[in-house]
Amino acid sequence: MVVLNNLEEILVKLEEEELNSDDGSVNPETYCQMLAIYLYQNELCLAKFLWQRIPANVKMACSDLRKIWSVGKKMWTRDWEEVHIALNVEWNANVREIMQALKGKVQERVLKLVGDAYASLDLVTLSKMIGMSLDKTKEVAEQRGWNLVGNTVKPTKAVPKSNASTTETIAEEQLHKLTQFVSFLEN
Repeated sequence: MVVLNNLEEILVKLEEEELNSDDGSVNPETYCQMLAIYLYQNELCLAKFLWQRIPANVKMACSDLRKIWSVGKKMWTRDWEEVHIALNVEWNANVREIMQALKGKVQERVLKLVGDAYASLDLVTLSKMIGMSLDKTKEVAEQRGWNLVGNTVKPTKAVPKSNASTTETIAEEQLHKLTQFVSFLEN
């Protein structure tokens, strides 16, 4: 079993295992875990490079590896509905925990994107994008403080919390640096 709070350490060990192997390849389970962790970390480029260096015979022999890469391809194209469809399969024990956590992370990422980018969105579309039922989608929208008008969700943008004193301090520091720079130029 993989422990999510140790993913970085696990990844380092897996990468070392790959680097230290005699022929540059490792067992399919190692590749599966590496690929799943890269996706979990949203390191799509690293996932793609890993996929490219995995030997073709390993790709063909390991269905879990192909299923994980299917998720990666959908993430790459940002086809969120298809990402959730690809994630809703039975995963092998060595990647199950990571892939389940990835599903939650993708849902949260999509909800943040929707909140930042949309003034309104059809409830069915949002439901497909986050891979949840309509009822669960309504519940999530309400928890976020989004308005529901009929079958339309109206996200409210999160207002960044700014500390006025911190902002003033930064502005004063910048003004001081600018003053010093101008004084230097005048000399």
